[in-house]
Amino acid sequence: MSPFRKVPTMADVARLAGVSSMTVSRAFKHDTSVSHATRSAILEAADKLGYVFDSTASNLRSQRTDFVAVTIPSINNANFADTVRGLSEGLKPRGLQILLGYTDYDIQEEERLIEQLLRRRPEAIVVTGGRHTPRARRLLENADIPVIETWDLPENPVGHVVGFSNAGAVRSMVDHFVSVGITRIAFIGGDADRDTRGTDRRAGFIEAMRSHGLQADRLIAAGTPPISMKEGADAMGRLLQTLPDTQAVICVSDLSAFGALTECQRRGIDVPGQIAVAGFGDYEIAGICVPSLTTIDPKPREIGRQAAALILDVRDGTQKEATTIAINPILLCRQSTP
Repeated sequence: MSPFRKVPTMADVARLAGVSSMTVSRAFKHDTSVSHATRSAILEAADKLGYVFDSTASNLRSQRTDFVAVTIPSINNANFADTVRGLSEGLKPRGLQILLGYTDYDIQEEERLIEQLLRRRPEAIVVTGGRHTPRARRLLENADIPVIETWDLPENPVGHVVGFSNAGAVRSMVDHFVSVGITRIAFIGGDADRDTRGTDRRAGFIEAMRSHGLQADRLIAAGTPPISMKEGADAMGRLLQTLPDTQAVICVSDLSAFGALTECQRRGIDVPGQIAVAGFGDYEIAGICVPSLTTIDPKPREIGRQAAALILDVRDGTQKEATTIAINPILLCRQSTP
């Protein structure tokens, strides 16, 4: 077969289906004036020819691109994947697609991605977190499209917000430990500025401990985010070596908590008999490991669904003012804690 085979055109589809090119265009845009039978015949003709509808020119005329830009810190984090999934589920029925950017927990990279994504004129942009470089914030403020910050409750939001207080979520974990008589509590992670949500969780731990009149100095660094299972295990090893009287440890994520749990098992330390271990995120591994991990479910899929619903409301004109939708994380007490 020749590598220069002619690409099928809209006119080719029209001839095969016995309709006009304009009817083909309306059929691909799901124009209600095209009957179901006619649309089916057009789609069948397009399938036979291997034709792909080019929406670029149509979008330029209508000022709609039919995609939403999204930035996330990690592509292998189950929580962010669930948020994107919920967002996609909410947008798909309206024909909107997602264009994804990966920041690697770097706000300078986020700035670069925001500029690149906005050049493509998305219909909305969803960003993870509420802290940005000054330039990134200016770009978002002047984008003239819905901007939704997620996974955070920023004090000075750019536009719309769908998120929760990371500090508040960890405070609930500290309060639970104190309520069952555990007072010597450590925190693993959240020491690097790159992960602002992890930093907020660490700050929430310190604030909660002090509010109970307890020392908040059992802080163990765990490396550059995203913190791995191995780094969690290493941090737990250092904690057990330097502060062996610790009664409980809260980890910045379930992955680091799982690493901490395996380090205890490696050393023959009973969990939760000798030390309790808790994580954050309610990853799948938290529910199936032995013992199962106490954690916080931040409802990542719900964040995506609510963001999608907000985008559609703004797009339809039913939501005109900037709004904040607060998500309420859930403390899940399992076998790794009393």
